[in-house]
Amino acid sequence: MWRLKAVRHRASRSAKDLEEFKHKRREHEKALRQARRDRQLISKRVLLNEDEEQEKDVMETDGAPVSPDQIREMIRSVQYGGEERDTHLAMLRKTLRDPQTHLIFTKVENSMYVLVGQLSGHNAQCQLQAAHCLQELSQSPHLGVGQACLAATPYLLTYLSSPSTKLTELCLYILGNLWPDGALVREKLLAQGIVTALANCIQNQRFNLAVVEAVGFTLSQLLQEKDVADKVIPLVMASGLVPHLISFLTPDPEFGLGPAIECAWCLHYLMSCDVDTSALLNHGVISHCSNLLITLGGATAKGSAEEGLELLIWPLLRCLGNLLATEVYEGAGCPVGVEDARLLVALCVFSQAYLSSHSALTRESLWVLNNLTADSPVFCSAMLFFNLVPHLLQLLPFSKGINSMVLRILGNIACKGAEYCVQLTYAGLLPALSATLRMADPDVVTLSLEVLHLLSTCSPQVAEEFGRLNIVPLLEAIKYYNEKEQCVRASYILDCYFHKHPMVTM
Repeated sequence: MWRLKAVRHRASRSAKDLEEFKHKRREHEKALRQARRDRQLISKRVLLNEDEEQEKDVMETDGAPVSPDQIREMIRSVQYGGEERDTHLAMLRKTLRDPQTHLIFTKVENSMYVLVGQLSGHNAQCQLQAAHCLQELSQSPHLGVGQACLAATPYLLTYLSSPSTKLTELCLYILGNLWPDGALVREKLLAQGIVTALANCIQNQRFNLAVVEAVGFTLSQLLQEKDVADKVIPLVMASGLVPHLISFLTPDPEFGLGPAIECAWCLHYLMSCDVDTSALLNHGVISHCSNLLITLGGATAKGSAEEGLELLIWPLLRCLGNLLATEVYEGAGCPVGVEDARLLVALCVFSQAYLSSHSALTRESLWVLNNLTADSPVFCSAMLFFNLVPHLLQLLPFSKGINSMVLRILGNIACKGAEYCVQLTYAGLLPALSATLRMADPDVVTLSLEVLHLLSTCSPQVAEEFGRLNIVPLLEAIKYYNEKEQCVRASYILDCYFHKHPMVTM
């Protein structure tokens, strides 16, 4: 599990290099946050320009670790360097790219005092270089280094309203990197008003998508830390951040997917906490997520989806699926709306398109489909109307929770009544169940028996037709489960069959 450690400035470039730059950015965006797919992860990130990455590669390949005396001399050069201070800061920044120097730096007397002095000064270039030094320190694996950086946090928060967007972006990533560095750091940043500062920043910089993406990263760091969730969540909900997060869910075709991905993950983390979901519903988060998923599903079906689109689909699915499972949704009926039954088609498209490359995303798509059909005759009817059941049946041979989720969806449809069961039978469900009953996974066999039992209860003719196909799986189920509830279901189906065929013996 990992997250991209480098996000580049959208620096001005010549037309000659534009295509190469876009290609490199797409490659990085493809990797961005892919570790978040299966579980939450707090990580750190560094912001680099193209030329700076080349410099970093050179630095990483040469030289031995510097000594405390060398660090002390660098700090003295920064403090008394006059007009060459920015050059000395740049050298210090390169030195701090080696994590072994972080503890050495913080233990040198007045080191942080000098660095914060340059950050709070009036020389814009020195401010940027000092911020870069702090960003290198903020990535340190040593918790004590993050605590040493607390001396700079008042200025970092102040510069979130700086006219320099580069400085603002840097400060955001530094704050986001510092947040995981212990309870002391988190309590200090909360007391200094980090949530309000983020809200003001995204409001003032809403037209700068690089800054919006950085705000999303920092906010996601805050929302993932469970030990302060009871303090952070109320502040976020009261700050006015949620409408901004929703408004940036739709990707900008020129900038890329980054801001939308970060904002979608922030919404997911909010919904994963004990938050008032009615407030999120009032902001229209369900309609935004469902409409965007419908659009992305159409692009995926046409083969015109942007590379790395699954990184946005993932948090959108989790947002929608979690909201559909809440009591607020269940009491409100169907807020998605009948016209958005197209969402079912999009979910089926995702489940097929990412089956080989991202099977877990297939499972997540089916999970949302299960939540949609659980209590909604409208969506169950739409599944049959759009002829989506055959698409689901194609997924039954696949394990890792995919086939069991498909069986749950089929059970949701079957329990709506006899007409639904008949249409499921016409769609080819019985031969598919005959195959799943023979699988090694006991959960799959159990769910298969439950679906078949639902079909037989609604229409005993179903048992007769299944018996003509193959009754051996049912006999094996009785032998395997003995007196368990699954055995009772299998016996009931067999009784329905033998009622029509009394000459058949076991």
